Amino acid sequence: MTDQYTFQNPVTQYAPIDTEQPELAEPGLETELTPRADLGEETYRGTGRLTGRRALITGGDSGIGGATAIAFAREGADVAISYLPEEEPDAQRIVALIEEAGRTAVALPGDISSPTAARALVDAAVDGLGGLDILVNNAGKQVSIDKLEDLTDEQFDQTFKTNVYALFWITKAALPHLPEGSSIINTSSIQAYSPSETLVDYATTKASINTISKALAQQLAPRGIRVNVVAPGPVWTPLQPSKGQPIEKVQTFGSDTPLGRAGQPAELAPAYVFLASQESSYVVGETLNVNGGMPSP
Repeated sequence: MTDQYTFQNPVTQYAPIDTEQPELAEPGLETELTPRADLGEETYRGTGRLTGRRALITGGDSGIGGATAIAFAREGADVAISYLPEEEPDAQRIVALIEEAGRTAVALPGDISSPTAARALVDAAVDGLGGLDILVNNAGKQVSIDKLEDLTDEQFDQTFKTNVYALFWITKAALPHLPEGSSIINTSSIQAYSPSETLVDYATTKASINTISKALAQQLAPRGIRVNVVAPGPVWTPLQPSKGQPIEKVQTFGSDTPLGRAGQPAELAPAYVFLASQESSYVVGETLNVNGGMPSP
């Protein structure tokens, strides 16, 4: 695979997902994913666009968060990643890649669905990095449930706490540390616009993320802090086979996009780099859809 600057056909840039991947236990590990996702480990080439910046990425151990952590480091940023303790093997791989890029890596295990842990995460990131000027709220919980009658109060609550409440807690705790010029990037989804019938709770949280981000963007813009959103389409990550999709759908995941395939995390990372960098200085309250051509507002 060539780097992100090489001209190529996006249809054939990656092979479609065709896998007998068994269902994984939550939260899913990158090391158990077949085929392995491309996080840009061998391909992402930085150009110094984030030199000297300090970023906190939730869910930074794998998938889109992991790819973004690699890209940020290769663009010159020091990076703190948060993740669940059971994701330690994936997190250590990302830490090694950040350090290989010559940048500081801060590993922060914990469950951000707890307000105490979410707020403590910010303090730990600021201490480890010496400050903070990029926040990526990316961690998410997604569990497919066929019938509303089977969607428990506990899962509904946990999905909102992980996807929406944690964003609120972490962003609020981060604001006193974010100087003018800082960037907050939240992760939504195609599910915010075209929800699957089995993802009622998850899709609702992603629509909420779009709304809270647009409101917050207006509030923080006069303070010189930009808030934007990336809305991925179907992207091949451990989230999908660890109950994020019905296992029978995993085998042809992403084939219904106009490009005919799922995205790879390495294809999402440049969107986060753009929104974090000074190149996007006049981009505020935007939801950048990276979804293989699926129609969205």
